[in-house]
Amino acid sequence: MSCSSCSTNKNGVPNGCKSNGNCATGTCGSGNKLAVFDWLSNMTLPSGEAPFNIYEVRFKNGRKHFYKNSGNKITITMGDIVAVEGSPGHDIGIVSLSGELVKVQMKKRKIAADSEDVKKIYRKATQKDIDAWQNARDRELETQRTGREIITRLGLKMKLSDVEFQGDGNKATFYYTADDRVDFRQLIRDLASTFSIRVEMKQVGMRQEAARLGGIGSCGRELCCSTWLTDFRKVNTAAARYQQLSLNPLKLAGQCGKLKCCLNFELDSYLDALEAFPKQDRILKTEKGEAIFVKMDIFKKLLWYTYKEEKFKWYKLSLDQITEIIELNEANELGAPLEDYESEIAETVAEVNFENVVGQDSLTRFDTPKKPRRNRNKRRKKPQQKRTTNTAANTATNKKREPQKNNTRKQEQQPKTAKKPPQNRRKNTNNKQNEKSNAPSNKKQNNQRRNKRRNPGNKNAKNDEKQ
Repeated sequence: MSCSSCSTNKNGVPNGCKSNGNCATGTCGSGNKLAVFDWLSNMTLPSGEAPFNIYEVRFKNGRKHFYKNSGNKITITMGDIVAVEGSPGHDIGIVSLSGELVKVQMKKRKIAADSEDVKKIYRKATQKDIDAWQNARDRELETQRTGREIITRLGLKMKLSDVEFQGDGNKATFYYTADDRVDFRQLIRDLASTFSIRVEMKQVGMRQEAARLGGIGSCGRELCCSTWLTDFRKVNTAAARYQQLSLNPLKLAGQCGKLKCCLNFELDSYLDALEAFPKQDRILKTEKGEAIFVKMDIFKKLLWYTYKEEKFKWYKLSLDQITEIIELNEANELGAPLEDYESEIAETVAEVNFENVVGQDSLTRFDTPKKPRRNRNKRRKKPQQKRTTNTAANTATNKKREPQKNNTRKQEQQPKTAKKPPQNRRKNTNNKQNEKSNAPSNKKQNNQRRNKRRNPGNKNAKNDEKQ
């Protein structure tokens, strides 16, 4: 969600607040988790009523606390960076909510207005406070790396997930997860001596760790626990059984290693739909024998049953047919065989004209088996063999013909290469007249030469050449 006070440029940096992606108003940006929209911001209070003096302040990874502005001495609005009371020293945070909605959030978390957990707001953060806060935040990554090295050196069975520095840089909170109880007294001494800070160790659960770190779930969206989910309820495998899901821990577990919280979201709708279905341990008595339950499709209202003696075949029946058989059994009567009921179900297969944006025909186009390519290869190889035989015969005949052609060509080329002596123009004109008179004799010679080329083995052609 983006605020109306800023807009992004070509590089993706906000033009208004210039904070490189983290909006100063606290309503957009990746650092603002579990944001609450103040829909009462445009409404004025009744006359004579003072504004609520408790504000909600946000820290790293969506950690929020309530702080009191005693006497409303400081004018504070949403998005202001304030210096609040710490233990010890002071901390720096961003005001995420103000006004009457803070009362609703405090009631949700069961925190009273006069509780000791509600601490004070000292002042609005100065530039010096903000610089010290940024320097402390820059040290967190390196502190986490060295902290993990110290843990592995001490051989402690714990996982350091995150480090959060206080705004003044004098204290750091180390968040860790562990299966068993860990003695980290020596660890605290080593961390305090290496970083010269006050150390606080805080153990969190697997779900809280995933909520703090965030990530992308198997659905392709950001984790629910890091965006809007605040209460972590217990998730049992019974929720998966009611929804007819396979009890595969790899598919049912989330990034935290526990069962997914979304298994509880649709559980109520499944329980309402299952009220019309018979119990799964109910045995159907038919003329052919007793039948037991195999599986069901809740929303299509279909059930699969099989005989005790013939478990290799399943019979698909509708919910109305099952209720009919149960009513007959309650009246001490046997139902018809399951084959008769299955034949009554008319399967209507709808034609699916699927075509997505890319232009693919269907998602199951690769499931159809391909035809074997052996026949195709045989068909391709047969004409190749015929071609090879023909080419071999042609090469044999060409080898026999090549020397004869060469000899004839040499004989024909010899008279052409001889140069004639120069003659006068008058003689040339006389020669042309003589050629015209000798034209029929020249045609005979040309025809004889053509016959020699076509039939080089002819004996008559050889005799003509000798004469």
